[in-house]
Amino acid sequence: MAREPDPAALFDVLADDYARRMLAAADGSPKTAKALSDACDASLSTIYRRLSMLDEHDLIDERTTIGPDGAHRREYETALEGLAIDLADGEFQVTVETADDLADSFTDLWTDLRDETP
Repeated sequence: MAREPDPAALFDVLADDYARRMLAAADGSPKTAKALSDACDASLSTIYRRLSMLDEHDLIDERTTIGPDGAHRREYETALEGLAIDLADGEFQVTVETADDLADSFTDLWTDLRDETP
């Protein structure tokens, strides 16, 4: 289920200090852009640029929620669950495992178990 992205592009994303701080801040608990801005001590424009970059690489999930006042707001949560880097024959291979991959793996396992039941 894990995919193999372009290593150079992924290294560039993870080399960015704000991107790493945002992934850490949104790990396990959805955050608004404003909350990420506060946690990372970054402007909202910086946060939105990094969110776009992280989304492009499927490293962050976006969802819309409705607040107590009825207003819609977007929240972001880290999708990155695991990262593996291998060097073989002089080339880097990177495998990224996301939360969606884990859910898909569980669904596939459950489907396989049900199909094998008499």
